[in-house]
Amino acid sequence: MTPTNRKKIVVAHSVRPDAPLHEVETNRALARWLAQILGLEYGGSYSPDLHAHCDLYLLPTQTLVGPAQALSLGVKGPEDLWGGYVDHDFICTKTISHGLVGTAATAPDGWSPVFGERVRAVVLEGVSVFALEDTHAGAEHLLESGPIRLKPAHACAGRGQEVIKGLAQVHGILARPGAAELFAQGVVLEQDLQDVITHSVGQSFIGGHVFSYCGEQYLTQDGQGEAVYGGSDLLVVPGYYDELLALTLDDDVRLAIKQAQVFDSAADEAYPGFYASRRNYDIARGLDHQGRRRSGVLEQSWRMGGASSAEVAALQSFINDPGLRAIRVSCVETYIDQPLPANAIEIYRGPAEHGDFLLKYVTVKPYDG
Repeated sequence: MTPTNRKKIVVAHSVRPDAPLHEVETNRALARWLAQILGLEYGGSYSPDLHAHCDLYLLPTQTLVGPAQALSLGVKGPEDLWGGYVDHDFICTKTISHGLVGTAATAPDGWSPVFGERVRAVVLEGVSVFALEDTHAGAEHLLESGPIRLKPAHACAGRGQEVIKGLAQVHGILARPGAAELFAQGVVLEQDLQDVITHSVGQSFIGGHVFSYCGEQYLTQDGQGEAVYGGSDLLVVPGYYDELLALTLDDDVRLAIKQAQVFDSAADEAYPGFYASRRNYDIARGLDHQGRRRSGVLEQSWRMGGASSAEVAALQSFINDPGLRAIRVSCVETYIDQPLPANAIEIYRGPAEHGDFLLKYVTVKPYDG
């Protein structure tokens, strides 16, 4: 990728008009921080009136979808944003992780069966459905092996998911008001695991810098007691996955990295219009209903995500000290009002989307390997 042009203006862009305050403010904080690191001007939040004719480096909160949206923002390729672009909305959701129930099943425009074939060995057992009438057959097959998890395509941070243990439960879900619309947007049915550890694996390309990372993410409780994303602990290296794999890593971590690589390459192959300068993948490791150990990629994030603050902190560390071989970075999201830990960098403190309070911060520690 070509380096970010020194004349570019770094601009935050909250894509969703109804985005919660914490998402908007986190987006601005990271754009401001990134501009400082790269020695570029920070242009605030994107405005068509202010930025229509500027050379921008965009930090969108969502993956850009379709050429009209990208061109309207001045994004022509991965060097123009920290995030990603897809031709069709479903490509940036959980639904590309699995194939359809059958060749006659409903599929969205642009669907590529090639992707499902390429990633079958690196994802959990599951199907993606885009119509109510395809759901019963998909669920019936999967339930033969144990409970399954229903995951709406656009849900994030673990919200909106349900564990299904029988077909009667499926029928109840299909009878709910709004079910047809929900399934038309895409739903994943996937084997449910117990004792899950979620690995985060990814790469970022920013201003001529490349870094790769692996780590684990964990859950916390939000203001309503729901289990949601609580942060990530990452091990980050300057360079590509080969530099990451050169470190001393546990076997399960190595497997997660290799699974992410397969998923990443499949996206480039199956969807040639796709590009991304932030490529993050969640890989689940746990036990299936028979007690067998399973590992598979859950989904991709080609946009600003929970671990983005950790990535920006790592980039700053590598720029400040070019001799660093690796760094450990942690980002935290907590719904408990508390003082900032020593040496932590605050990203957001204020109202939560589903509660009264949310604190986001990041810490950096040396690599002790």
